[in-house]
Amino acid sequence: MIESIQAITSLSTHLEESNEEWSSTKKLAESHNAWFTDSFVQRAANTIIDAYLEEEKLTAFMAKYSRVQEAKTIGLVCAGNIPMVGFHDLLSVLLSGHKLKVKLSSKDEVLMKYVIEKLNEHFSIEIVDNLKSCDAYIATGSNQTHTVFKQYFGKYPSLLRKSRTSVAILDGNESKEQLEALADDVHLYFGLGCRNVTKIYAPKGYTFVDLIKTFQQYEYLSDHHKLKNNYDYNLSLFIMNAQYYMSTKSLLMVERKDLFSPISVVNFEFYDKKEDVVASLVGNEDLQAIVGKDHIPFGQAQCPTLHDFADGEDTMAFLTNL
Repeated sequence: MIESIQAITSLSTHLEESNEEWSSTKKLAESHNAWFTDSFVQRAANTIIDAYLEEEKLTAFMAKYSRVQEAKTIGLVCAGNIPMVGFHDLLSVLLSGHKLKVKLSSKDEVLMKYVIEKLNEHFSIEIVDNLKSCDAYIATGSNQTHTVFKQYFGKYPSLLRKSRTSVAILDGNESKEQLEALADDVHLYFGLGCRNVTKIYAPKGYTFVDLIKTFQQYEYLSDHHKLKNNYDYNLSLFIMNAQYYMSTKSLLMVERKDLFSPISVVNFEFYDKKEDVVASLVGNEDLQAIVGKDHIPFGQAQCPTLHDFADGEDTMAFLTNL
């Protein structure tokens, strides 16, 4: 166990901003997927280093679990919506002691191949185009691919995940610092992650003036051509439909009940009682996380810990109990 943990922590040196090979890899990744800008990729790398690659944290995390006595082959289908989003699953399989076959997302091949290449100095991770002959599966994708996952993997032990998103609940008394932190929860990775806030609940009478001003710190994203195309498209729809909206140069806000919102858009909804909002969200299968007081702190949505399992399902328990 100690050797495996030390081998995993050695990855951190390969993800540091000063590493020249890593810098070249980031440039290549952005050329393959324009959403993966250097700053956001490094942000993801720093989160992995801080949350997942410290020996003390990994040792404490594994104190709850035991490595398996009989290694099985786990098939892992990675998502590619934000940089290296499949790393926690990959890490979990390595820590459990199972063998690993990985099917990468075409959107995140460059970064994940680099990570796996470095880990394979100590492990044996197989990258495949088709997952066959596995004993169990972990797969993350859209609602459409989830149906396919169930068809192909449902007869095996499996963790199958579909699209989720996150929300924020305001009480109207947030500080400037909390609103600035919420801007991170909304804008990081262009809002493409399941932990990005795509809907904001606010008390009736909330003006949004201070929030909009705070969101302006991310107006530089309007220089990104893919975000700008989405912004212009959604703006034109709102104008044609005479729909009320608020905006910065990089974000549109519109009153809707939907949890999910298009790229460059955040939905909002007013409420009478905060407890009614929370009650309405309990058990919602579309919800990944709630940001706000008494929930995930503002600014921490995109900073998951080792214990923050996708969809709230304990991946390590699944793997060690096979």
